[in-house]
Amino acid sequence: MRSRLTNRIHHWLEQYFPEKRLFLRSDSETRFIRLMPETQLVAWAGSIVVVAWTIIATAILLMDSIGSGNFRAQAQRDQMVYEHRLNALSAERDARADEAMAAQERFSSALEQISIMQSELLATEDKRRELETGLEVVQATLRSTMREREDARDQLATIAADGTDPAAVDAISEEANGTVELLASALAETSAERDLIAEDAKFAIDRASEIELELRLLQDKNDEIFRQLEEAMLVSVEPLDDMFRAAGMNPDNLLAQVRRGYSGQGGPLMPLSFSTRGGAPDPDAERANGILGKLDRINLYRIAAERAPFDIPVKSNYRLTSGFGQRWGRLHAGTDFAGPVGTPIYATADGVVTSAGWSSGYGRLIKIQHEFGIETRYAHLNRMRVSVGQRVSRGERIGDMGNSGRSTGPHLHYEVRVGGSPVNPMIYIRAGQDVF
Repeated sequence: MRSRLTNRIHHWLEQYFPEKRLFLRSDSETRFIRLMPETQLVAWAGSIVVVAWTIIATAILLMDSIGSGNFRAQAQRDQMVYEHRLNALSAERDARADEAMAAQERFSSALEQISIMQSELLATEDKRRELETGLEVVQATLRSTMREREDARDQLATIAADGTDPAAVDAISEEANGTVELLASALAETSAERDLIAEDAKFAIDRASEIELELRLLQDKNDEIFRQLEEAMLVSVEPLDDMFRAAGMNPDNLLAQVRRGYSGQGGPLMPLSFSTRGGAPDPDAERANGILGKLDRINLYRIAAERAPFDIPVKSNYRLTSGFGQRWGRLHAGTDFAGPVGTPIYATADGVVTSAGWSSGYGRLIKIQHEFGIETRYAHLNRMRVSVGQRVSRGERIGDMGNSGRSTGPHLHYEVRVGGSPVNPMIYIRAGQDVF
């Protein structure tokens, strides 16, 4: 039964793959190789499998290459958008700070004008009271003089009735009239001066009311400016706090460390200081100092970001083949970037090379120590271009991608450690693309 089935299959295969002979001729003899239908079928099937595998592998490589190119282009576009947004926010922040400073200067100038006008008003009021007192004295003297004049007239009438000399009577009358006229003139001048002072005092009061209204409007404008600046600072500072916390660092300790190593003093970020003349602190100055404090915090974050590994170690074509997390029952403490052997590897921040050599499963491994207790590792390298103790800069080429150590293909195993503990490197890479 088996022989009959085999013969049928053989006969059917001969219709499509007839028996062929391959002759091999030499000087002394001629040989041939018989190619049976079954052998031809196996060779044909193997060729089909090889060609299909080649087509599929080529398509996968092309798709990966196109996908990685689109990813890099999208990352570059996102980075340009965020840089544009950050520049616009910085320009608006500077404009708001200038407006706040100008408003504060106008407010201080208005306060000085009010203080001067209040002093002049008080001086005018004192002078008015002095004039009123003098006027009362003059009026009392005038009343006394008028009584004396009446008494003198009575005396003159008595003297005239007694036959006294008329010339003496006229002399006494002229002297009394002269005294009265002098007092009346002084009284008129004093009244005119009092009226002028009263008009000046009324004008000063009206002007003070106008300035007070202007000050209220200016204060409302200052409140709006301060509110916008405070909202802008809140939106700018909170993402930076969250980013550094996610990166495994305490923002307060980080900024304190940056501030200790940063000796810059003075400039627009110095706190404002105004004389309170023994009174309570100026609330506008306190709000302005709060905004300047947040600006200083952003500036310190910028310095910290320049020293932390927020860059990407591979800038050529690559594929992300394995991320940070549990894999095969154990922690995969880094991120894998796959690419051709020899792909340049770059330092992600300034630092000092602490190790450059073979390390068991890592293969050729480079360790770089950065500030704030951060260490980066670059494993499975094909070539190392730095040595122990060498200081490297962000973006400097330190090695070539390879397949050394326990590796299933050419790739870079990249780690970030904070205080010795591994942290997801993509936190730093995405932060560098999205925020900076």
